[in-house]
Amino acid sequence: MLPNFPNFTAGRVIVVGDVMLDRYWHGSTTRISPEAPVPIVKVEGDEFRAGGAGNVALNAASLGCGAALVGLVGKDEAATLLRNRLQAGGVVCHLLEAPAHPTITKLRIISRHQQLIRLDFEESFAVLESAGIEQAFESALPGHGALVLSDYGKGTLSQVGSLIRVSREHRVPVVVDPKGTDFGRYCGATVITPNMTEFEAVVGHCADEQAIVAKGEALRDALDLEALLITRSERGMTLLQRGFPTLNLPTRARDVFDVTGAGDTVVAVLGAGLACGLTMADATSIANVAAGIVVGKLGTATVSPEELAQAMQAA
Repeated sequence: MLPNFPNFTAGRVIVVGDVMLDRYWHGSTTRISPEAPVPIVKVEGDEFRAGGAGNVALNAASLGCGAALVGLVGKDEAATLLRNRLQAGGVVCHLLEAPAHPTITKLRIISRHQQLIRLDFEESFAVLESAGIEQAFESALPGHGALVLSDYGKGTLSQVGSLIRVSREHRVPVVVDPKGTDFGRYCGATVITPNMTEFEAVVGHCADEQAIVAKGEALRDALDLEALLITRSERGMTLLQRGFPTLNLPTRARDVFDVTGAGDTVVAVLGAGLACGLTMADATSIANVAAGIVVGKLGTATVSPEELAQAMQAA
């Protein structure tokens, strides 16, 4: 049974992680190039959205939750577009500039509602000796009820352990969207949210539900987590919370159009729920409904309070 719709305006979330610009060129395709066996796209529209940690922050803000964002960008047009988009969505930006690096940008060519190719423009921020992320985070943390760490492996969270430690010292719950196979980096977080592929890459193949639970509980204990949330695509979600029975939630998706950014929505709504004082189980249940909405949209997208309330009523 779903909880009552929470007052998201009562919560404040701070998001730290890899910020990127998602750019879309839309156009028509009517013929194949004479130069190579590829379609010719006549570009007719240019759309841009905040991706990565930026999309997480926008998802929280779209619910009415206070949202702040700490991340790294270049000193370029993409950074300006990104900052403007975030501020227009109500996000308080603490974006630090690294002039020698481009703002991480993913350009997708779309025609006939299909993605033809994606072009990535990026350089790892991990090579920076001191980017100022920890200092910016500590300055912005007071007054926030939850921290969401959005890790896309681009180097912004190279000192993730110190961010978790500081947050827990201030009794602020930490939600982590992990990346890679070194989950030890997230030791001490409140909850991490790997998808099934990421989970099995760390613990090994799980032949059945019993194996998922056993290996999940062992991982949770090894990392000193309060909870482990495994997102399982069409099979919903599995929440393994210390001291509570396993919670399996069926998927709420009706139409799956694009899974891009669904993980961003999950951690954003989960963080917003915890910031509002919800239990882990209730916040997870609402995040599951929100994920079912966002996969029905193209590209990185957000969920409005009205959409979420309506979906919760219909569930």
